[in-house]
Amino acid sequence: MMQMLAAGGMTLLTDFERKPDADNPRGYYEWEPAKLLPKEPHRIDEANGKAVKIISQLLLSLPEGRDYRVIFMERPFPEVLASQDEMLRRRGMSDFVGHDVMTAAFKEHLEEIHTWLRRVDISVYRLAYTNVVNDSVGSSRTIRDFLSLDLKVEAMARQVDASLYRNRSQ
Repeated sequence: MMQMLAAGGMTLLTDFERKPDADNPRGYYEWEPAKLLPKEPHRIDEANGKAVKIISQLLLSLPEGRDYRVIFMERPFPEVLASQDEMLRRRGMSDFVGHDVMTAAFKEHLEEIHTWLRRVDISVYRLAYTNVVNDSVGSSRTIRDFLSLDLKVEAMARQVDASLYRNRSQ
């Protein structure tokens, strides 16, 4: 998503501290200070007018009174777990928490996040990862419209690389 937004013409807030690797060969496009949001919520002001990647847990730390547009990427949880398992395997580690426990915790977390998002005044567009892969042009148009920006749709769509969709649900 971050690569799509950059190709479309948005300025990103990223530090490129986390380097590309086998799990994410095109890079992570993260911003380390995002992790500070629970204690320093004002840091989000550095993202004004830019796209910044924020993990779902940190959304709860966003201060009110700002005009946020959240693109909430959704992916089937079995795919997330398979991807995590593969990443841990490559790093010589293993996950000691069973998938059933992780699934229950993740479902509870998502319900908390979606309940919070409905309660606060934040524009949210929920976008399925599979939709982006299967219809990159249509997804790019929808993103452009949601953000109300003159983004370059075709350039955004070209950033989608279906070969990187390696852990698919059946």
